[in-house]
Amino acid sequence: MNIYELIILATLASTGRVFGLILLSIVTGWIFGYISIKSKLFESIYIGLNEILESVPVISFFPVVLVFFIYHIGGYIGAELSADFLIFTAVVWNIWMGIYQAFKTVPLPMLEAIENLRMGLIDKLRNLYIPFSIPRIAANLIPSFTDGFFYITVSEVFIVGTTSFHVFGIGSLIVNLINSNSLKLVYFSLIILGIVVAITIFGLREFAKHAVAKYSLESEIPIPRYNRLKYLAKFYSPLTTPARRIGNITTRYLSSPMRRTIRLKKLEEEKESGNLIYRILGAIVGLAILSLLIYGVFSILISTTYKLWIYLLNNSLYILINLAYDYIRVSLIAVISFLISLFAAYYLALHKKAEAIAIPVIQVVAAYPPPVYFPIIYAATYAIIVRFLNYLSVEFFVLLLGFLSTFYYIFYALWLGIKAIPQEYWEVMDNFNLSYWQKMRYIILPSTFPYMISGLTSTINSAWGGLMIGEYWLNLNGHNLEVRHGLMKLIDIWTYEGNITLAAWASFLFGIVVIIFAILFTKRMMDLAKEKYVMEEGIFAA
Repeated sequence: MNIYELIILATLASTGRVFGLILLSIVTGWIFGYISIKSKLFESIYIGLNEILESVPVISFFPVVLVFFIYHIGGYIGAELSADFLIFTAVVWNIWMGIYQAFKTVPLPMLEAIENLRMGLIDKLRNLYIPFSIPRIAANLIPSFTDGFFYITVSEVFIVGTTSFHVFGIGSLIVNLINSNSLKLVYFSLIILGIVVAITIFGLREFAKHAVAKYSLESEIPIPRYNRLKYLAKFYSPLTTPARRIGNITTRYLSSPMRRTIRLKKLEEEKESGNLIYRILGAIVGLAILSLLIYGVFSILISTTYKLWIYLLNNSLYILINLAYDYIRVSLIAVISFLISLFAAYYLALHKKAEAIAIPVIQVVAAYPPPVYFPIIYAATYAIIVRFLNYLSVEFFVLLLGFLSTFYYIFYALWLGIKAIPQEYWEVMDNFNLSYWQKMRYIILPSTFPYMISGLTSTINSAWGGLMIGEYWLNLNGHNLEVRHGLMKLIDIWTYEGNITLAAWASFLFGIVVIIFAILFTKRMMDLAKEKYVMEEGIFAA
């Protein structure tokens, strides 16, 4: 096999690896999402852990990888499981959050319909929850695919201390070609990668359009919609035919008042009994997960010597100060990403020709591994940026890399959220001749709020990966891209030095802060979205 065939095969291997893990993320997301809406205890644990694990950069999972896959399993199988695990941690969290957000915001009339039809668990998932989650999944498929490829050079080949681990894929192959200075083959690899990514993005984009057209209520998207209510028709089949409606009322309810009373009471008892079972199941699963975490933490605590505890505690304040610097950077990235994405998503959603060009371009660029394309940007702009920003140029490049690594989460969430706005809303805006800012204030922002929160959460939580790469990048075109203060820089340095203990302690403190963020922001915003901003309920209200 020649090198060109090897490059093509490696690209397909990486693509298959990413898609296999995305499929696993969707299936597990459906399971956990349903349990979370039935059990408050499990929901709190699930959302908190999701926030922590999404925020912790891929590289921070190295201690887990080393212990469970490299040292205990070893060999190529251990390395392959390590790569799969690291890529899984890059693609799963936003899909889980999107599914949870979809399950959380199912319109009340739909929920009442499936309860009245006495559907079982499988029928509820197949006919309501899974179809209703398809647009949210579609909104997260593209950024998940992008994120998976964003980290392939980190996941398929990584170094801890003096040991190197790698598996077969385009990420590890590109790194080897760069190290051997085979620039022509690197460029060929990028071309092949770009072709595969472009084809994949085109397919995912068409799927996203089809998903929104088929599974949302009266979308703006001009796609044949004859199958759109295939699932929802099952919910309302007793109500769609006048004769059947009258027959159901007379035979089931009016024919016998006592029979009607007994039936309604039975349905209510069954509903409460079913919810109680799920609450108990969710509580058991949640407590089991929490117990394992407590046991793991307790095992670490009792095995840590007093001298090591003093060492860790002495570094804690330093870690938190550096974390504060990083939160400022993440806040800037989130605000900039939101503002740019909001206006860009609105424009592209309404201009099909521009959309057809811009969406693939954004995805292809975003899917390229950062060690490959960012040095080109850095070399082309370094002299200009340094001239204007001087010592702030380092922060500019770090924020730029963080932006490139995460803005597409909020962009695609808003883009599909705008495309999923029911047609009636657009007619109202036209009939009232609303201005651009009035549309944004009264219709667009409230309607896309659930999508916005899901995308913004993923943007904030994923920005840390870009910071980890950008805050400590030595020998970048002859320069060192290194910030003065930043937690991701510290984790980078400690990981490369093999100081896994201190890196793990920094990640632990980071996780505590993320739990606070999840409780104060994400869960509250999700509850607010469910209570006030489910745009589909406007159709039923009308």
